[in-house]
Amino acid sequence: MQKRFHAKTAITRREMLGWGTGLAAGLPLVAAAAPESQGNGPAHTAKSKVIVTGGHPGDPEYGCGGTIARYTDLGHEVVLLYLNRGDPKAKSSDEDGLRVAEAAKACEILKARPAYAGQIDGHAVVDPPHYEQFRHLLEAERPQVVFTHWPIDNHADHRATSMLVYDAWVRMGKSFALYYYEVSNGEDTLQFSPTHYVDITGTEPRKRQACHAHASQSPDRYYALQEMVTRMRGIESGRKQAEAYIRHIQSPDFSLPMV
Repeated sequence: MQKRFHAKTAITRREMLGWGTGLAAGLPLVAAAAPESQGNGPAHTAKSKVIVTGGHPGDPEYGCGGTIARYTDLGHEVVLLYLNRGDPKAKSSDEDGLRVAEAAKACEILKARPAYAGQIDGHAVVDPPHYEQFRHLLEAERPQVVFTHWPIDNHADHRATSMLVYDAWVRMGKSFALYYYEVSNGEDTLQFSPTHYVDITGTEPRKRQACHAHASQSPDRYYALQEMVTRMRGIESGRKQAEAYIRHIQSPDFSLPMV
């Protein structure tokens, strides 16, 4: 039975593993897109609003920094929406602090704008009032595409961010494209089987600079780990370095920067 099935469908071991991961995580996956197919969806002819959410300052930069740089280089507006200010002692209204200053510097490097959802590091809350508050933030921004954490990341703040984004996406009628990204320092993102890749070979130096702007967070150690991931994704997509994403199967189509 197994041999007949394999002969008729030409299913590869990689595809079977991808299906298994998708079923386990509750997110349907498709075969990873070939580099030449990345430009599907609306062309980048008009200015778009791109939001990259993260549990803490630094998460969007590590997971999507090269892609963010590519979007801003194309003239699109990118907002890095952090769930908290990265300090468990900081009040939600505290605009000062080292982590906030580092995030401002990183966003300047990437030509993006920082924003905060007002929660506390390590004390993420997911309940009806916070769902509503987060949805209002996204409604005010009116994005065409949102990138967020993989929903089974190990860090609770990452999972909370993902769930807040997902609830807003559903309640906003799935009006924006939804992509998941990875932050892999060996402890966070697991069971991640990409559907899409973005070539960051040309923008990796700016990503590196933005990540190192978070000087209090041991960038020499963690960027080296993240770079191992982007080099692996580059091998998978036929490029020197790449960032990888999972597009929700019900997401509206939206063009990633051409690979």
